[in-house]
Amino acid sequence: MYNTDLPNRAELPSSRQLLRSTVIALAIAAVLLVTVVLPAEYGVDPTRIGRVLGLTQMGETKMALAREAEQDRAAATAAPVQQPAVTFSPSPQAQNTENLSAPRTDEISVTLKPGEGAEVKLEMSKGAKVSYEWTTAGGPVNHDTHGDSPEVDYHGYGKGQQLERDAGELTAVFDGKHGWFWRNRGRADVTVTLKTNGAYRSIKRVM
Repeated sequence: MYNTDLPNRAELPSSRQLLRSTVIALAIAAVLLVTVVLPAEYGVDPTRIGRVLGLTQMGETKMALAREAEQDRAAATAAPVQQPAVTFSPSPQAQNTENLSAPRTDEISVTLKPGEGAEVKLEMSKGAKVSYEWTTAGGPVNHDTHGDSPEVDYHGYGKGQQLERDAGELTAVFDGKHGWFWRNRGRADVTVTLKTNGAYRSIKRVM
């Protein structure tokens, strides 16, 4: 069996060589941090190299999406100072709130000022289905279609940015409230009109 010979003292790097290698490694890490990591992750580009490489745009997009998500989360949990204007047209079937098997049709409109958000929820049983369509007048909105209950804080069905219309079928995955959150990121008032048809107990604006 052959054992590798241990290096002698002369072959080992000196303290000065180790220090120099450490300084070089730190310098390379600092350069990468400034020219690659900061532009790509945070949109910070002090050297302008990141913009040339297309990394700064990536970082700016990430930060914008992060701010948008944080603002929407804060808006969904905070009580608004001023409620957006709402008009509501319930169907005749809405008077029978106990019969969840009977389909009903409703239409509700919400007017959002610039930067304002609003949320409309349906109270649904697990497995219930609702066909929906919402459209905007005045510009596009960002939306988050989701559900919640005392047992479930959040369940997402889909999100979108700068849309003027969305339609489809929503199937409740649990007993609770399911619906839509919209935010107006434009500079003018936007009116969102939602039409629903299906099995649900109630429809109301909750924010």
